[in-house]
Order: sequence, then structure tokens, then C-alpha cells
Amino acid sequence: QVQLVESGGGLVQAGGSLRLSCAASGRTFSTYAAGWFRQAPGNEREFVATIDWSGGTAAYGDSVKGRFTISRDNALNTVYLQMNSLKPEDTAVYYCAADRLYRGSYYPNGMSYWGKGTLVTVSS
Repeated sequence: QVQLVESGGGLVQAGGSLRLSCAASGRTFSTYAAGWFRQAPGNEREFVATIDWSGGTAAYGDSVKGRFTISRDNALNTVYLQMNSLKPEDTAVYYCAADRLYRGSYYPNGMSYWGKGTLVTVSS
């Protein structure tokens, strides 16, 4: 069982940066793939980024590629999402997730474990 708690959301102006953190519980988290998804009001959940268990391979959604970076520190059981050059359309609740298998961007039904989310608001 893996439990995930996100932090770091908030209000930022367009062009600014934020770093989200996801603290995981569970001794085996370092063997799990992890990821970030987001959902804006009235929209479907959107894939943002995933990273494999080692941190050596990552995948990104087209809308964030080149602006966001996912990373992890397995010693701290924490996954990060560095968000730069933020745009108003990045406004959403951001969810951390984890799964036993790394599938790049292919998670049609999402991942197995989810946090409760953290709100990111980008003002224009």
C-alpha cells in the first residue's frame, strides 16, 4: 500500500515557477513508478508527467514538455514537479500518483494510487 501527500500548490503569476512535492509512505515506494496528473474545472483528467522507479526515464504531456520537470529522491520517498514558465491554462488541481509498472504516458485508467491533490492557480 502506498499513501501520497502533495504540497507546494498556490497562486502564481503567469511566467512564474512553482515546485510541487509528493511525499510517499511505504517501504517499497522506491520500486514504484510515479507521476503527476491534473484536472481543471470542467475538464477531464490530463496526464502531466511520469517517472520510472530509478528516476532515469520520464515522460511528459505535450502541453508541459520543455517547461515542467519531474524528478524523485528515493531516499526521501519524494517525487517533485518543477513547473516553469507557467501559463493560466496550467491552472488545475495537481494529483500525485504511483503504480507498480512504468508505462510512460500510457495510463488510460490512471495509476493505482493517488494523493488528494494540490491546487495550482496561475493568474494572467
